[in-house]
Amino acid sequence: MFTSLRRLATPLSASALALAAMFAAVPGMAQTSAVAAAPASQPADPAQAEKIRTAIANWTRGRYDVKAVRTTPIPGLFEIQIRTDLFFVDAQARYILIEGEMVDISTSRNLTQERMAEVMAINFEDLPIDKALKQVNGDGKRVLAVFEDPNCGYCKRLRADLMALDNVTIYTFAYPILAADSDVKSRKALCASEPAKAWNSLMLQGVVPDNTGECANDLDQFKALGDSYGIRATPTIFFPNGIRLQGYAPPSRFVEALDKNQVAPAS
Repeated sequence: MFTSLRRLATPLSASALALAAMFAAVPGMAQTSAVAAAPASQPADPAQAEKIRTAIANWTRGRYDVKAVRTTPIPGLFEIQIRTDLFFVDAQARYILIEGEMVDISTSRNLTQERMAEVMAINFEDLPIDKALKQVNGDGKRVLAVFEDPNCGYCKRLRADLMALDNVTIYTFAYPILAADSDVKSRKALCASEPAKAWNSLMLQGVVPDNTGECANDLDQFKALGDSYGIRATPTIFFPNGIRLQGYAPPSRFVEALDKNQVAPAS
């Protein structure tokens, strides 16, 4: 059910699930107090319930029926039951909360995710791109920076896609966080005579450079930088306007994001 409704909106992040797990793990947080008990839920006014049912039916193209619409302790917020799952909708049936994330029913935009993109944005100019591995395809007019782990399968898929892109400049920051030998492989690539080529060979053909990995390099700075940005998974991509893209995206979606985020939106 949740998965099906997710497909109606832009992709949801895992933060809602993580927060739910946190509440479940902390003793007492899931308990209710008889003293502070909320008012009992009641069936919504029939006209209000019909308005919400119609909006949900239109949004899901009739795939899901709203079994019940009830009031909540928050004025103007209604609980809806679809099968055995509960969601929350405003009185105008414009917004729905799915696992704690707000979706605009009229446009299927995930407003929470859009806001999180703003919160997680960086100042691209703060990146030490002079120390990154640089690759220029074509005229290089489109720009991106990527944090990759040499043992990351999705990074390897992304790297193959990037190699096929025209007119792009790629700044790569080695970011070994996934496996015990990620650090060693990264250092060996950075210590190669041609680090950018060595990194591509490592990611695409699995060729680990034949050196000790003992040279002056910036890997420790890259790791500290990624940690300061809260990067916990790879690949993580940053565009010139500071927006980040976490994880692998299919080529068509990636190119769309690349083109869209080359220039900061007009204020």
